[in-house]
Amino acid sequence: MQRVYKLRHTCDAVLVGIGTVLADDPKLTVKERYVPDPRQPLRIVLDSKGRTPKEALVVNDKAQTMIVTATPCATSFGPHVEVLQGKVDKKGYIDLQSLLVMLHTRGIRTLLVEGGSTVIWNFLREQLVDDVFIYLGPLVVGGAHTPTMAGGEGIESEDKVIHLKLVDIERLGPGVLLHYKLDTP
Repeated sequence: MQRVYKLRHTCDAVLVGIGTVLADDPKLTVKERYVPDPRQPLRIVLDSKGRTPKEALVVNDKAQTMIVTATPCATSFGPHVEVLQGKVDKKGYIDLQSLLVMLHTRGIRTLLVEGGSTVIWNFLREQLVDDVFIYLGPLVVGGAHTPTMAGGEGIESEDKVIHLKLVDIERLGPGVLLHYKLDTP
């Protein structure tokens, strides 16, 4: 967890989808016990249908938050939360290419995509990823309904496989941290 908070501290923004907000109610902030005098990244929620609850921790006043919707959102969250209507792709998801362009114009240069699995899949599918970090811990959760790193619809054919190139392996506590980059054949 310490590594996650240090990584958030170095990023301009951290992004999740509405599924993560509804399932986990994350704060997406940096804890002082892990990082002294932390700089809080902008929290971004992809929420095409405007379902972010007013009481969600991601909209508290501990950091600025941006909620990106596909339709106008009538909910008001306060001065530290900006609700934007973004472009959508043909599947009804927020168009990630146009989102990244908009974030770049606002000075966002480092974006940490924490998930969930559908959001991660869409970033991978669109090849909008520089680095992929996977931590393997000494636990087996298992089960048909256990979330995986990349959900979504998956590949349509073998030529659509997303290739990764292993950059580094680091022992981290009782597990290992795998560092990959996209590898375009």
